[in-house]
Amino acid sequence: MSTVKYTPRLADKYTKEVIPALMKKFAYKTVMQAPKLEKICINRGVNGAVTDKKLVDIAVEELNTITGQKAVPTMSKKDISNFKLRKGMPIGARVTLRGEKMYEFLDRLVSVALPRVRDFKGISDKAFDGRGNYTLGVTEQIIFPEIDIDKVNKITGLDITFVTTAGTNEEAYELLKELGMPFKNAKKENN
Repeated sequence: MSTVKYTPRLADKYTKEVIPALMKKFAYKTVMQAPKLEKICINRGVNGAVTDKKLVDIAVEELNTITGQKAVPTMSKKDISNFKLRKGMPIGARVTLRGEKMYEFLDRLVSVALPRVRDFKGISDKAFDGRGNYTLGVTEQIIFPEIDIDKVNKITGLDITFVTTAGTNEEAYELLKELGMPFKNAKKENN
């Protein structure tokens, strides 16, 4: 009895289409030079977590549902008296995706969640950090089909950071574009 190894659609696309396209565009000598997506970090701050501890639990549960992986609460790093915040208090939730779950999440984000955003015209290409990472802010968690809109008591956003091995913004942009990220306006080609 042979077992068939499951490969996410985008992981397959990366090896068969994205690497050759990047090799052609940037003239890499070996496939190992081609940038790859290392991990996706999803972070969510919870407004009002200082007064109501259940809000953090709800945020963690929603991230578990969206990603299919266990999320952890984030703790404050220092005391801020104006916000009645003490060091070590839970103030948000985060999860880091790698491997199959990362590709599955990216596939769902690009093909299902982002098109559900109201008046969606593409995502900005200006949120690169100079070291090949891209951060996308999502204003409503209800764009994900896994979230039951009837059970949501508060609509909040989340930050999704795509960490790549690319050395430059241009390489990271091309990598994410080839993986299907719907950027607003494609950069002009240098002729």
